[in-house]
Amino acid sequence: MRVFNFGPDQAQPIAPFGSVGAASVHLGDGAGEAHAYCLYFAAGGVIGPHVAGFGQLFLVVAGEAWAAGVDGQRATLGVGQGACFERGELHSKGSERGATVIMLQMKELRLVADMQA
Repeated sequence: MRVFNFGPDQAQPIAPFGSVGAASVHLGDGAGEAHAYCLYFAAGGVIGPHVAGFGQLFLVVAGEAWAAGVDGQRATLGVGQGACFERGELHSKGSERGATVIMLQMKELRLVADMQA
């Protein structure tokens, strides 16, 4: 077992896509182009619109976040809720009040069940 820190003090600011108030800790990589991150959003933080380079899970573990697809409509997400973006999908994400999110990126992402909020 290895114990490690991934708190906000370990996070690096996210600058691309007109992002503000967002930072991430790169947790690890997996086979087949898989990546795991912990994202921290300050109140009003946003990662601006961009095309997903991977299939992506956006999983809220603290606070409240939002995610938007190509239409720009924001879906509010609480603890235990998430969003899934297809590879190539235009999207953005952020938080009005602050949030902690686990983000998983995979070249080929397939959900095991059709989960509905």
